[in-house]
Amino acid sequence: MTEVQVVYVDDALLVLNKPAGLLSVPGKGVDKQDCLSNRAQRLYPDALVVHRLDMATSGLLIMARSSVAQRCLNDAFATRSIHKRYESIVDGLLCSPNTDWQLINLPIFLDWPNRPKRIINAQHGKPSTTRWRVLSTDQTRNTTRLLLEPITGRSHQLRVHLQALGHAILGDQLYAPPPVALASERLLLHACELKLNHPIRSEILHFVCPAPF
Repeated sequence: MTEVQVVYVDDALLVLNKPAGLLSVPGKGVDKQDCLSNRAQRLYPDALVVHRLDMATSGLLIMARSSVAQRCLNDAFATRSIHKRYESIVDGLLCSPNTDWQLINLPIFLDWPNRPKRIINAQHGKPSTTRWRVLSTDQTRNTTRLLLEPITGRSHQLRVHLQALGHAILGDQLYAPPPVALASERLLLHACELKLNHPIRSEILHFVCPAPF
């Protein structure tokens, strides 16, 4: 079992670096009980779940250490006052580096026959917005490294939006075409930055965790 990588800890919250391939919270079945929240609770028994990352996604994840802090953090996520950024490598070449932020605004809906997949659905989908900016391109590999900022927080939002843009994330077993899914052993999506108000004290917290790819 991989040790928990603690980025920050105080009496109100934990910030952890979740590895790719590990569940954020327990799933259904005995084989899905090993997860980041259970590992963290072995070290900090008062740790409480606030939000999740997809199993395939790595990076920064917050847990609360009291019901008061949990409620404050839940409210902060609900009102979108916690700012999150992700780094990703996608298939194909997008515009040149250092361009302005671009916007994807496409409604996302659960693909019922193919759960847990999501689809773009203009009639029934929930409004979903993602900002993205090019960090670099690799002509040889025909890939682009992106900085991503989800304005809304739909399940699989970044993965679905990038697929809809025609540039699926490398290693995405759910949404990428087979050659792109096989281009990486893991999903190349990493939660690299968090900025939030401390749930108890009047203090702004800012965390950066570089992508491991």
